[in-house]
Amino acid sequence: MLMDKDEFKVVFVNKLRTMFGKGLEEASITNKYMALSRVIRDCTSQNWIETNRQYTENGDKQVYYFSMEFLLGKALDMHLVNNGAKETYREALAELGIQLDDLEKEESDPGLGNGGLGRLAACFLESMAAIGLPGHGCGIRYKYGLFEQKIVDHNQVELPDNWLQDGYAWEFRKADKSVKVKFGGTIQCNQQGDKWVFTHENYEAVLAVPYDVPIAGYKNNTVNTLRLWSAESINDGFDFASFNRGEYLEAMGYKTSVGLISKILYPQDNFYEGRLLRLKQQYFFVSAGLQSIVRRYKKRHTSMKLFPKKVAVHINDTHPAIAVPELMRLLMDEEGLSWDDAWKITTETISYTNHTIMPEALETWPVGMFKSLLPRMYMIVHEINERFCHQLWERYPGQWEKIRGMAVITDDLVHMARLAVVGSHSVNGVAQIHTDILKEHIMRDFHQFYPKKFNNKTNGITHRRWLLKANPELAALITECIGPSWIKEPQNLVEFSKFATDKSVQDRVRKAKLNKKKILAKYIKEKTGVTVDVRSIFDVHIKRIHSYKRQMLNIFHIMDLYNRLKENPDLPITPRTFIFAGKAAPGYYIAKQTIKLISVLASLINKDKTIKGKLKVIFLENYSVSLGEMLFPAADVSEQISTASKEASGTGNMKFMLNGALTIGTLDGANVEIHNAVGDDNIFIFGLTSQQVFDYYIHGGYNAWNVYNSDIRIKTVLEQLVNGFLPYQKEEFRPLYNSILAENDEFFVLQDFAAYADCQAELDKQYKNKDKWTQMSIHNIAQAGVFSSDRTIAEYAEDIWHTKPVEIIVS
Repeated sequence: MLMDKDEFKVVFVNKLRTMFGKGLEEASITNKYMALSRVIRDCTSQNWIETNRQYTENGDKQVYYFSMEFLLGKALDMHLVNNGAKETYREALAELGIQLDDLEKEESDPGLGNGGLGRLAACFLESMAAIGLPGHGCGIRYKYGLFEQKIVDHNQVELPDNWLQDGYAWEFRKADKSVKVKFGGTIQCNQQGDKWVFTHENYEAVLAVPYDVPIAGYKNNTVNTLRLWSAESINDGFDFASFNRGEYLEAMGYKTSVGLISKILYPQDNFYEGRLLRLKQQYFFVSAGLQSIVRRYKKRHTSMKLFPKKVAVHINDTHPAIAVPELMRLLMDEEGLSWDDAWKITTETISYTNHTIMPEALETWPVGMFKSLLPRMYMIVHEINERFCHQLWERYPGQWEKIRGMAVITDDLVHMARLAVVGSHSVNGVAQIHTDILKEHIMRDFHQFYPKKFNNKTNGITHRRWLLKANPELAALITECIGPSWIKEPQNLVEFSKFATDKSVQDRVRKAKLNKKKILAKYIKEKTGVTVDVRSIFDVHIKRIHSYKRQMLNIFHIMDLYNRLKENPDLPITPRTFIFAGKAAPGYYIAKQTIKLISVLASLINKDKTIKGKLKVIFLENYSVSLGEMLFPAADVSEQISTASKEASGTGNMKFMLNGALTIGTLDGANVEIHNAVGDDNIFIFGLTSQQVFDYYIHGGYNAWNVYNSDIRIKTVLEQLVNGFLPYQKEEFRPLYNSILAENDEFFVLQDFAAYADCQAELDKQYKNKDKWTQMSIHNIAQAGVFSSDRTIAEYAEDIWHTKPVEIIVS
């Protein structure tokens, strides 16, 4: 329901009064933000109720997307973009003496995710609603998110991300929809007639309380749901008997342990208790979500046999893989189905996306831990493994090593990725090269056993947030050139390529980019005190800090460039501003040292007046969706330089491309498909291919010392890590030095350095031709439509979930 200006002003002022007992003059900026959010939420709720009613009455098949992360970003502006009321409400607020931009700044980024996995999940939810697909999210309502990153004395310091301190304006607590989740205890098995009955005893019960967040579509009536589960104690959490015995800490122990479940995202897993908590988190939200889904299904159906026709459960990476045995438990223990019937329903309902080939993300759990915390789950997983291994033995008699390499339980570990493959009807990778690697290398045996299960669904991004919202000046230009159809049909962006050589359009594209660079430069000055040249190349590297993402390769090139400038301050290069952002896992020492190196190097370079301002290095702390909305539109160059074969897809590459940045990258992840889309002339590709990387891993033949000894640039920058060149303790970066040389450069940083440096030199040369560069930029924007998450979700819906969009009719 949209309001005109006069109606809105009345409703807004009344909302201030009813919520806070204040008029316009007394209300704080936070009061006004909360009131505006509530007004929009109330309007959205009408369509939300109607959407749920029509889904239920029509019996539409619904998708439930399970993910440990949902990196939503701020909601206020997106709601205003989606409902088309932004300018009307902006004008109305201005007439009340309020600036909409000021209210938007009051909103915090929800601490519900960390990186690409969570942002992808958020894009998928937005696209489901935008194309009218009945699809919802299921996750955890983290109290403190991952962490707030601060850089103190060049070190990453982790602080609680207290994003809920003022509440979250967009959530609805649904205490009446709470469910009980059980941990620990014992399982009693009794035979009743021809069936076995399993009773869970002496367990610790946790109350899972749902908080629902509306996910609205773009200029339609669809409002889907993100359901976030919060862990609470069954009672008030106070053990009066223990207190009376003087056991004061024990009296509060249960409540404290329960609260930990939904306290933070990804507790450190380098010790037993941290790993146990991670497993507890995963089972908590999966069990709660599936119980809720089954309960909703049973309101309309008396038989579970139709369940796969009405419900699709999708697990986003291995974290929710425990959905396989939990759905089996619900179907057998609660609904009385036989194993065979339950297995058929489970495997027809669940589908699985693999997001990485990195071993640490292909989760495993010690059998002892798994069995103790989740005794019924272990029994079911053990039976799944027994039956699966029997199938393998029939197919591969005598091939013990092959069977061992596929077993769900082996070497005293439960393998969650294998469980997800065995217990689902579809397994997809997220870029064509990633899917090929899964089929040919990482999951080759499974692909041979289940050839029809594996498929590719290249990731996508929501162009409405990352262009329409984040870069309105460029979006308005595109609409002026090709019309507004691209907003709902992003494939139509290709029409913009017709304007690639239009001088007036080129001028306006450059102007939009410059305006965004000025905004970012102001932010950099406020946050770091460093003045950057907006006419310089903004070379941006936004990634989770990890060795395979190769921030070190970028750093080595910067150091070499700095060395060259020190030798010749008049070196004819375009001034360059290198911008980094990203978090390192608290327990990942090398990644944290990488951040420290960037920060120390920045302090050296940014103060050096002898290089005449030709080089600046910036690390922006606490990367978030909101910071990304500032960085992507301002970037000239997109750093996508991971070791080939390691990055499943990447989505930052797509956001940069959509905003006209040119990619410098390896043929890894979705870079391959971006390269195919834009052609050789509109991208900068370098380095080893995936096959060459695999050849080195399999056959050897790479020696980092050989590169070190043959390239004086490499030798110089590596020695500068440890010879006192950097303004910090001399031996501080010895671990980074050793990770390259002593450990033989696992991610081929040195091997790719020369090609990377050459590619950067070519990039600099191309940038000097402004018209040519802008033409390349426009071609990238025009080809970005294929990387919209609308396309990705439509493919999931047709090929995996077998569901169709639904038009919500509101009278």
